[in-house]
Amino acid sequence: MRIAFNKRILAWLLGGSFIAINSVLVALEFYYFALLPLILLIVWAAFMRLDWLMMFIVACVPLSLNLEQLELGGVGFYLPTEPLLFGVLLLFIFKIFSGKSIDQRIFRHPVSFVLYFYLGWMAFTSITSEMPFVSFKFLLVKLWFITGFYFVIAHILSKPGNIRKFLLFYLFPLFAVIIYTVVRHASYGFEKDPGHWVMEPFYKDHTSYGAVLAMYFPPLLAMLLRRKMNTLLRVFLALGTVIISIGIVLSYTRAAWVSLAAAAVLLAFMSIRVRLRTLITAFLSLAAFVWFAQDELLITLERNKQDSSDNLTEHVESISNVSSDASNLERLNRWNCAVAMFEERPILGWGPGTYQFVYAPFQRSQDKTIISTNNADGGNAHSEYLGPLSEQGLFGMLAVILLVLVVSDLAFRVAYRARNTDVKWLAISVYLGLFTYFVHGVLNNYLDTDKASAPFWGFIAILVAIDLYHKDLPDHDEEAMKV
Repeated sequence: MRIAFNKRILAWLLGGSFIAINSVLVALEFYYFALLPLILLIVWAAFMRLDWLMMFIVACVPLSLNLEQLELGGVGFYLPTEPLLFGVLLLFIFKIFSGKSIDQRIFRHPVSFVLYFYLGWMAFTSITSEMPFVSFKFLLVKLWFITGFYFVIAHILSKPGNIRKFLLFYLFPLFAVIIYTVVRHASYGFEKDPGHWVMEPFYKDHTSYGAVLAMYFPPLLAMLLRRKMNTLLRVFLALGTVIISIGIVLSYTRAAWVSLAAAAVLLAFMSIRVRLRTLITAFLSLAAFVWFAQDELLITLERNKQDSSDNLTEHVESISNVSSDASNLERLNRWNCAVAMFEERPILGWGPGTYQFVYAPFQRSQDKTIISTNNADGGNAHSEYLGPLSEQGLFGMLAVILLVLVVSDLAFRVAYRARNTDVKWLAISVYLGLFTYFVHGVLNNYLDTDKASAPFWGFIAILVAIDLYHKDLPDHDEEAMKV
């Protein structure tokens, strides 16, 4: 009783002291001290309930704000997610050295070994970089994204119910962002040009916004169609499906539409259990045909003069316009620069994260468009494959391709061997979400942002967690129903 009484007195003293100090500081126009309780709560969660902290970070991602967009400090830094992820990275390193790390099976998983190569080569090319400071900063960002959203999340997802929590904690704030975007877009009559920026300040443009919506569409459908679910949650997910569908259409993101169409084709093949090897062979055959017939195909594509438009049908037709559409032509310009940069430094590249600072001299006059720039403010290579090729050389791109192949092999193996129907379709839907980004990555790259990194690395973590913990759960097992 005496101990409880002393604790109560201590709580009153601490609370009263905080109120008094904060009141004085507010009067002096210093407001940041009010954040102290939240900071202490986060520190407590980091050491005592890391799963709560990670779910909080995931929920913050759709709502995070970029300092660069807000013109605060001119630094591309997302708040509050990246400072929290940096803290998680430090805690992760501390736990490794203290011998209290995550499940060792995650460290030994084939996907993890690919990531060691991916990060290791990135670290090596940061040393040889044209701009080492830029490259090491780029590497550090990758480290806290992969540590938090892959290694830590994979461990947390060993508990069945946490997989759905991970998806829902991102989805519900995302629905709020979509509603905000659609309402704001409505005030401009849903025209195409405002559709490029009405999602600000939460997403920097319509392409990154569309890419994330496309990634979450398949898992959302899979959760909606689960056999057993709370009725209220099913109603919310049905409403969410309508919201995200509207968001995808009004995003005017052609790459997102193409990626979802490709995912639908892949779903048809996976539904009849076509082997991954067969699909890869078919893809390579198609790629060989395109390579040998590129001249004839280019002539055909150049006949398309349809520019991007407010009319959705015309906007779809403009996807293949490489004769007058400025967006498509500028993308070709960036790709040509990436290839030229690779040809000059084929092994080590120019350094991770340096493309936008060094590509300008590689632009050819005949490739430049009305939106070309020689400043380091026009974005990157617009490709998750050609970007690493130019920045990290041949092995940089091979690391990305190897990651795609190993994750695809994992997804097919888990989907075809899972004993529980809901787990099987969850694995398929998560992979389809990833696949939309594999396709989208040909045309854009956003893995340097928390918006795309959370679902990308998180979806890979889900597949690894299903492989290690959930694929053998029986069809009517109570634990399986929670996945």
